[in-house]
Amino acid sequence: MKVRGLRWLVISLVFLATVINYVDRQTVSVLKTSISHDLGLSNAHYAAIQNCFLVLYGVSQMLSGRLYDAIGTRLGFTLSIVVWSGAAIAHFFARSVWSFGFWRGVLGLGEAGNWPGAAKAVGEWFPVRERALGMGIFNTGAAVGGALSPPIIAWLASAYGWRPTFLITGVLGFLWLALWLAVYHAPERHPWITDEERAHIRSSDTAAASEAPAWHPGWGELLRYRQVWAVVVGRFVTDPIWWLYVFWLPSYFQEARGFSLQQVGWSAWFPFLAAGVGAMGGGWASGQLIRRGWSVDRARKAVMTAGALLTPAGIFAVRAESPVTALALMGVVLLGFQAWINNLQTLPSDFFPGSAVGSVFGLGGTAAAIASVLYNWNTARVVDAFGYTPVFVAAGVLGPLGLVLTLLLAGRIERVPVRTA
Repeated sequence: MKVRGLRWLVISLVFLATVINYVDRQTVSVLKTSISHDLGLSNAHYAAIQNCFLVLYGVSQMLSGRLYDAIGTRLGFTLSIVVWSGAAIAHFFARSVWSFGFWRGVLGLGEAGNWPGAAKAVGEWFPVRERALGMGIFNTGAAVGGALSPPIIAWLASAYGWRPTFLITGVLGFLWLALWLAVYHAPERHPWITDEERAHIRSSDTAAASEAPAWHPGWGELLRYRQVWAVVVGRFVTDPIWWLYVFWLPSYFQEARGFSLQQVGWSAWFPFLAAGVGAMGGGWASGQLIRRGWSVDRARKAVMTAGALLTPAGIFAVRAESPVTALALMGVVLLGFQAWINNLQTLPSDFFPGSAVGSVFGLGGTAAAIASVLYNWNTARVVDAFGYTPVFVAAGVLGPLGLVLTLLLAGRIERVPVRTA
């Protein structure tokens, strides 16, 4: 059996995994008030639980990148989703801050693999002019998962309670795994791929990369390249924007705007839907510009700049009198962030051969997690002392700052000559 356009089926599966990833991830954020009442959690406890997730998420980003480079995308995704789905189900049994934090950490350990794995799948299955679109499709899964989570989780918790909600959402990953094992193989040995699509995937820069000897650098060697530092610094400075909204947006509307759980369910999805538009739009825009004759360098930088300069809208969101206006402006923030991050996450495959993409992506993800842990930890303290406004205002300056630093470090966006000897 031959399947035309098989790469679109592959990226659709990665998209679906990312949706499930974010549903599992957002469950605690949406149910923060309910869980806090039952377990007696303070904002500091909540931040500590989410930081358990982020710490192991960051460690796993780096290790998962190396793991995927070593064992391949198919098996790597299998291990990741077994760990995170099992951990999601195990939240049902948590009875204290510490057990909740433990399973949250295991969830982060598994979920982190989704990102270097997705980047590696895009590098394997898409030629350079389509990679940003491929990244945009899978990144849209984060936005769709974030958008679906509030109404679905609020409904499940209202109908069955917060503990069974973890069981129900955790099972989704195992259902996805059966599809993954049935469909995914590398394009070089996939029995369903057509000769035309295989040639298309190997076109342009991917052809040169496939003919070059495999390059498996260590972390120390990678960090000698300023292009790696562009990815690392860009993620370190700007990823706290995303995690602030993922972890604290539902509680902001409940605590600062007086929303009920049901109101959060029918409204908090909008900024994440806008993020999906940004992810898809950012990937599509840079691909279109490349097709029109723009260089990869010019196209990526144009879209990254436009996206990063939208993120200060959060400063105005927390000062808006109307919650509808606040939601709309937060949607602008996440739209811009996803357009920015989608193209930033494409840079590892623009700069380096496929054998190193997972490792570069993992280093960036680890830097992002470290920064997000620090920002999240201080968010709890600032919210308790001063309210939510300062943390959203501070996040508003991170996008432009990260843009400037990334462009200075990256130089021209093109394949980097690597020292293989």
